[in-house]
Amino acid sequence: MSSLNDIQSAFHTIAPAGFYVALRVGFSFAEVELNQLPLLWVDFYATHGLLIHDPAIAWVYSNSGVLALADLTRPDPHQVLAQAAIFGLVYGAVVSVVRAQERGRRSYGLFFRDDREFTPDELQMLERQMQQLHEGSEPELTLAEIAALKLQSQGMRLRQIGIELGITESAVKARLNNVKRKLGARTQSQAASIAAARRIL
Repeated sequence: MSSLNDIQSAFHTIAPAGFYVALRVGFSFAEVELNQLPLLWVDFYATHGLLIHDPAIAWVYSNSGVLALADLTRPDPHQVLAQAAIFGLVYGAVVSVVRAQERGRRSYGLFFRDDREFTPDELQMLERQMQQLHEGSEPELTLAEIAALKLQSQGMRLRQIGIELGITESAVKARLNNVKRKLGARTQSQAASIAAARRIL
């Protein structure tokens, strides 16, 4: 089974313009999010409330499988896909994974290129990788990493954590950076949120 880092690396290769992955979405919140979309697009999308108008998201919640966005037949009156192209998200694919026994929990991903359409092999690979993530490819944090993250989530500074654990400040930084990398988080607070959602903390 591939690690989360291996899968993210594969996503970066297949979808160099960016991707967004939401894992094990329940009522409305994802257990884990991996957002590697351009920040300008994320801001524009959020500011203009495009989530509720996005035909790819509508497809996610009524389908499972993989689809090139060029083949999406849903109406797009708010021109979400055309606006995405302005931000370099020209060619897209959407993946939705759900298992019957989970009754409503699903994982999905949006993937983009700016140079060409996705090949059939790439679409199949994206679907396989999403299935693997959905089924619980859990990154393994060491006890030392968990201890550092727990103290940081309690509001302690790097120096204080180092004193508490009897290690240097640079060792604390290394542990917290490992946590971010393993959990696919951009920030330490996001890492703490992901760890809490997974009951690691």
